[in-house]
Amino acid sequence: MPLAATLERLRALGTRILAADVSGDDLLAVRSDGHLDGPTGWLFGNEARGLTDEQLALADRAVIVPIYGHAESLNLATAAAVCLYESAFAQRAHGR
Repeated sequence: MPLAATLERLRALGTRILAADVSGDDLLAVRSDGHLDGPTGWLFGNEARGLTDEQLALADRAVIVPIYGHAESLNLATAAAVCLYESAFAQRAHGR
């Protein structure tokens, strides 16, 4: 099934689609404004190139994992783990 059709089915079930991308909003701000409280689907791109513009356009919102210190970036597995943890934490905090 094409990605766009899959995401539309998820949205029909009440899922918000977020994309991990360097152009996105800070993950901590997204958490505090309630965008992680309900069912959340994540899009993660290629580690070297990220998501395409077409894939990013399919998301409801782009999100970046803030990096403190001198690190240049996170690898994909680490970024995905942080995003999924934040979703699970927000949903648990709201009794979901």
